Amino acid sequence: MCIHHCIRLTLLFACLVPTLLLSGTVHGEDAATHTAGETTPDPTAALIQAAIDDGQMAGAVVMMSQQGKLVYSTAIGDAQVEPQRRPMRLDTVFDLASLTKPVATATSIMNLVDQDKLELDTKIASLFPEFGEHGKQDITVADLLLHRGGLIADNALRDYGNDQQNNWANICRLKPLAEPGERFIYSDVGFIVLGKVVEKVSGQPLDQFVRQNLYAPLQMTETMYTPSASLRARAAATEKQGDQWLVGRVHDPRAARMNGVAGHAGLFSTAADLIRFGEAFCNGGATDDARILGTETVAMMTQPREVPGGQRAFGWDVRSRYSSNRPEGFSEAAFGHGGFTGTVLWIDPQQEVVFVFLSNRLHPDGKGSVNKLAAQVADQLLERFVQP
Repeated sequence: MCIHHCIRLTLLFACLVPTLLLSGTVHGEDAATHTAGETTPDPTAALIQAAIDDGQMAGAVVMMSQQGKLVYSTAIGDAQVEPQRRPMRLDTVFDLASLTKPVATATSIMNLVDQDKLELDTKIASLFPEFGEHGKQDITVADLLLHRGGLIADNALRDYGNDQQNNWANICRLKPLAEPGERFIYSDVGFIVLGKVVEKVSGQPLDQFVRQNLYAPLQMTETMYTPSASLRARAAATEKQGDQWLVGRVHDPRAARMNGVAGHAGLFSTAADLIRFGEAFCNGGATDDARILGTETVAMMTQPREVPGGQRAFGWDVRSRYSSNRPEGFSEAAFGHGGFTGTVLWIDPQQEVVFVFLSNRLHPDGKGSVNKLAAQVADQLLERFVQP
């Protein structure tokens, strides 16, 4: 059974039994389906519920697959608690925040590399001469993918408004903080620039490119920028803006001022779609019926590379000060990323495992913390369900 079919069956059953659902084979035994009336405790659900009770998030959706089979799936807590309660569902839509970087922008860059339309050593200034001002003339695509281009983490919010050309001009006026390769500075600005690169090279808006070249081939029908009304209706809430809660509208303020479409943030998705995406990376860039990257391109993209203070891959985290959500039980081949809103995706191609943890840690008070929890949950699931 392919992962896509397995997930669809799980989500269909979830509408009838909105509790813990498992599918596939676990250590040679059929995985159980837990309902609300069962007395058998689920330690993973208990771990997540304890974090909810501690105020770290309102709810979460967690999935793990191995070798194309969904081995664990649960939706716990609430998608929204203010102004009224709305339970979490397996198909809840989440603002991915910085997961946009690998799932949209970096994979788009590598897709263009695959098509021989772009090279990783291409200097940004060769595509945008105005970007080369103030010492930025030697920054390459690879530098930005690895956050070693020397760009500031975020320029001032006042640099962003309704005039997108002016937003870009403000980025081009920035001075680098370091020479390329000299420092590791996790940079939203760098990925905003990479989003512009995708648009320049492809001739398409970023949201159209990712839909046509990544998500449509993988049948990720619930992954997009600026989600539709039907998807917003089942989106997890983040924080309050003015007198309204952000539900299905991008939380990142810079992405919001870029009309919700940016290289660093703005993407929305579901756990099932991200499992599908991760499976493609486990399979060398393809699923049963579609390919988004060549096998060699995937290997090049996900190869661990030394950066000052840690290891990164092109668009992915490996081991850095941002990888506290990395499962200890994952192999050295693993790569992943997190998002500010409480989202985590880790992929281990060696064990053929994909782990997705999506939470609304910012709801309702903006004070939740889930990175270490996500790693603990993944390690517990590895021990419980993943065959060595």
